[in-house]
Amino acid sequence: MPKVAIVTDSNSGITQEQTKELCIHMLPMPFTINGESYFEDINLTREMFYKKLNEGADVSTSQPSPGSVLDLWNKLLETHDEIVHIPMSSGLSTSCESALMLAKEYDGKVQVVDNRRISVTLGHSVVDAVTLANAGQSASQIKARLEKTALDACIYILMDTLKYLKKGGRVTAAAAAIGTIMNIKPVLQIQGGKLDAYAKARGARQGRKLMLDAMRGDFNIRFADACDPRHIQLYVAYSDDADAGQAFRQEVEAAFPGHDIYMAALPLSVACHIGPRAMAIACCRKIEI
Repeated sequence: MPKVAIVTDSNSGITQEQTKELCIHMLPMPFTINGESYFEDINLTREMFYKKLNEGADVSTSQPSPGSVLDLWNKLLETHDEIVHIPMSSGLSTSCESALMLAKEYDGKVQVVDNRRISVTLGHSVVDAVTLANAGQSASQIKARLEKTALDACIYILMDTLKYLKKGGRVTAAAAAIGTIMNIKPVLQIQGGKLDAYAKARGARQGRKLMLDAMRGDFNIRFADACDPRHIQLYVAYSDDADAGQAFRQEVEAAFPGHDIYMAALPLSVACHIGPRAMAIACCRKIEI
């Protein structure tokens, strides 16, 4: 049985502390804040990040450097036979494409998975990869399985403000101003690895209802054969307000009785683009060995 190392990045929402429990390896996402370099969950805590974001700091993200990726791979191949590398969706970043290019020099020992996921759904895939590796599957088998099931997941995100869509050029300043006056809360979706608009809500309450209705629709259509709690995992994710996240979790529990609901903070690399006080609901089909 090959000894397989599982690698991901902090876009998965998995913390450095959790990597020890899962026996995986993490590449922290780089940030530039007011011209200074930081790394998620290394020298950039959640509290520090949101403090700077709320102060209006100039915050941007980038992908892990090729050198940091190669250094980690080379170190792991000293003690492992193969590596499964699971970055964020190729539809959201070039980090997957970069990793695929780098892996060509490793003669199949490094398998890069384009799992088309991010945040809790990416984290779900990482846990699946660990399960498959423990069951004796090779790196190429794990890659094939994760890419085959890549679309068995969805995320809906409720934003509190249009400010960060305006900053990223997705809406004009005028549209953002009108939206603020009218209390418009955008609901976004990630299906198939790309971030798209889903709906516009008049207030957070309507936004949460829209997300719950959207998830019910996915349960009834996309996951109709697997909506039993034994086959599907539900998630609630939040940016900076854990209490609001817990309150939304109770709404999700009421809407989907019997389901185990895992709650986690959104990765900072996601929060950078959607802002504070955001809320999300996600689901993944559970893998079968």
